[in-house]
Amino acid sequence: MSEAQELDQLRQQIDALDQQIQVLINERAKCAQQVAEVKYKYAEPGSVVTFYRPEREAQVLLNVMARNEGPLPNESIARVFREIMSQCLALEEPLTIAYLGPHGTFTQQAAVKHFGHAVTCAGQVSIADVFREVESGSAQYGVVPVENSTEGVVTHTLDSFYDSNLYICGEVTLRIHHHMLVKSLTDNVQRIYSHAQSLGQCRLWLDQNFPNVERIAVSSNAEAARRASSEVGAAAIAGEAAAELYELEVRNSNIEDRPDNTTRFLIIGKQETIPSGDDKTSIMVSSRNQPGALYNVLAPFHEAGVSLTRIETRPDHSGTWNYLFFIDFEGHKNDQRISPLMQRLRDVAVDFKWLGSYPKAVL
Repeated sequence: MSEAQELDQLRQQIDALDQQIQVLINERAKCAQQVAEVKYKYAEPGSVVTFYRPEREAQVLLNVMARNEGPLPNESIARVFREIMSQCLALEEPLTIAYLGPHGTFTQQAAVKHFGHAVTCAGQVSIADVFREVESGSAQYGVVPVENSTEGVVTHTLDSFYDSNLYICGEVTLRIHHHMLVKSLTDNVQRIYSHAQSLGQCRLWLDQNFPNVERIAVSSNAEAARRASSEVGAAAIAGEAAAELYELEVRNSNIEDRPDNTTRFLIIGKQETIPSGDDKTSIMVSSRNQPGALYNVLAPFHEAGVSLTRIETRPDHSGTWNYLFFIDFEGHKNDQRISPLMQRLRDVAVDFKWLGSYPKAVL
């Protein structure tokens, strides 16, 4: 058999498989439509029907990766299924997702990574605006950054939970690669625009390579790219999406100080999420200003054998030198050992607020 014949045979096999895949995807889509019909059929009059189920999607993706035999890696095959679920969900209910914009930010990338491309992404000027869009019903869900592995917590996100009634429905992590972007590779860089977090994540690299160049913090990396595209002598620190959007050249790539630089984003919405089997819980606790206050908050976790994944302190709006503790820990509020733990925390805290129990990031 010749090379051409072997290739033709393999291509015919691929075409046949593609046909089978297409048929099965459409069968899955029909099932999704039937799910919507069943939900509407049994919904209480006047009630809100919810179609997006974070715990269900997390379970599907975990099952996909568990049965994967290659050659595609787990993350790649899971992303294929994420897109299939996204398109099927759009048949049930088209979603609008508010995110910290404008177009081309890492937060938008996180939104697409979590929800797929079959959603409408609505960029907002600030994190507070993302919360307002979801609270008003203009968007069903929002995506906001909460912490970076290099620069730490995003305080505006934590503070927004203080007066909000929204819940955390999920989380998504995104590896962050920063690039030095310019309009022309021959330009002399006189000032560098970027978000304050990004400038911090590239501080050592900038100190070594552009120690005397002015660094200007702006509202987003996309805004930095926009300015670099229109100003002579300006550069931006941003990602590939911003480079493509504003037609900029990559002068230096992957300039982040830590190669494992990762940002964690939260999915916020109005619904509570039921257990997925691999969950986190986030709470906000205000303790009395007295000796042992932090110990009284943390001791119940140790006694229950529950692992903390993050603890942050923020000023309490109720008074000077009073503080709030934002705590993330493993487990769901409905888990057998978590429910009594939360009751103990309510007993020792001046104020206690459950922010949400949600599936751990799958991808």
